[in-house]
Amino acid sequence: MKTVIVGGGIGGLVSALLLNQKGYDVTILEKSNQLGGRLAFVREGEYKIDEGPTIVLLPHMLTSILEEAGVPSDAFELIQIDPLYSIHFKDGTSYEKYSDIEKQIAEIERLYPKDKQGFLRFMKDMNVRFDKGMDAFIKRTFIKRRDFWTKNNVKTLMKLKAYRTVYQSLKAYFQEENMRLAYSLQSLYIGGNPYESPALYSLVSFSEHQHGIYYLKGGYASLVEVLQTEIERRGIQVRLDTEVTSLTYSGSKATGLNGKDEWIEAESIILNGDFPVIEKLLQEKKNTQRKYTPSSSCVMLYFGLDKIYQDTPVHQFFMSSDFENHMREIFEKKIVPTDPSFYSFHPSVIDPSLAPEGKGVLYTLVPVPSGTHIDWSKEHEFIEDIVEELEKRGYPNLRDHIVWQKVRTPNDSVQDGLFEGGSFGIAPILFQSGVFRPQAKPSQYENVYAVGASIHPGGGIPIVMQGAKMMVDTLLRDTEEEERKCLM
Repeated sequence: MKTVIVGGGIGGLVSALLLNQKGYDVTILEKSNQLGGRLAFVREGEYKIDEGPTIVLLPHMLTSILEEAGVPSDAFELIQIDPLYSIHFKDGTSYEKYSDIEKQIAEIERLYPKDKQGFLRFMKDMNVRFDKGMDAFIKRTFIKRRDFWTKNNVKTLMKLKAYRTVYQSLKAYFQEENMRLAYSLQSLYIGGNPYESPALYSLVSFSEHQHGIYYLKGGYASLVEVLQTEIERRGIQVRLDTEVTSLTYSGSKATGLNGKDEWIEAESIILNGDFPVIEKLLQEKKNTQRKYTPSSSCVMLYFGLDKIYQDTPVHQFFMSSDFENHMREIFEKKIVPTDPSFYSFHPSVIDPSLAPEGKGVLYTLVPVPSGTHIDWSKEHEFIEDIVEELEKRGYPNLRDHIVWQKVRTPNDSVQDGLFEGGSFGIAPILFQSGVFRPQAKPSQYENVYAVGASIHPGGGIPIVMQGAKMMVDTLLRDTEEEERKCLM
């Protein structure tokens, strides 16, 4: 069975390995000169730092899928981080999140004693809801819409209070505004607005406590090197600098792919790109094409430093004076934020391999609007303000220790093929979640499949990997069914 994967992002790489395990002949076509998609490094001399994802969530999901794909467990190392991270509020307080629940309770008693019982209720309720949510929605595909609208699923949706937003759901547990923000900001991990995203996504902040936050030694993007090594070892064909311009069809099936100067035959095709962009290959009629809402975008700052800020958390969040207004500026007004919250990542405190000895790297992410309407090349003052805030609130005398600095904006994301420059696939709003999200079989073509952050179950590296696993399971079932029909 010859399968061609269009795109070498994490979804495509995992799909290739899973299919190869089943004896499939797989070829990966990647339009750029490297694999990995959003999972990449920013490099400068001996320095390197993750360009995109940094926080490793759901470690057991990640490791189990890699094991199923045949990736040796000793090929990578996960390091648990505890405290998980610090959240710094503009009122001067800093809240630490821990995996250790006793430490977390002590932290809540220190800062927000009125919310101790609410936190315990939150953990108890979410413990039940997490398993229900995973089984009912994350580990199931909804290619047939009726598979979603079952009596049990509807009951689960009601128990999860999916009709509420993340922020609304947390008001039932926390009295203090800072606590509500501390447990709702995680919607931004997948480019969602906590004031709009369904309550199902509040399970992310629970999972941080329950399953921990990890760091992949060498940087998250080193996972690409691990997968690439395994792909090369098995002889899976990879063709870089190969852009697919269209697919060819016969009836209800695709027959192959057109490149710049050639046609490539395929018995099945997997699309691994930001779906609203790569969807054009499906040649759907314009009046049937769906309109999508992009996730938020990011301005990202990368620094090489001549020092390491020892005793500093790997992950930190710096909150604005008005978080709700920041979200409004991103998702409604779509303007350059006036007082943004932002995130910083300083992995050098636990990983000396990322920079020359005694030196470090730092990464800062600022949520901003998606779209092409802002010329970020003219927003020098915005960048300088972020550096100043970093210096004042987390990294003293930062400017004196910067060896090099690079900036990535939504304009760069658009150039890289991300829909409207959104950094996390389509937005996790109600009507782009679950059954409403594009599925593993996204069209009327029987042998065309899809995987990626914009495909159900959604964004985040382990979740995209879960999407790849479910898509491959679907493809295998389809093949078995086709073979049965041929024998009849």
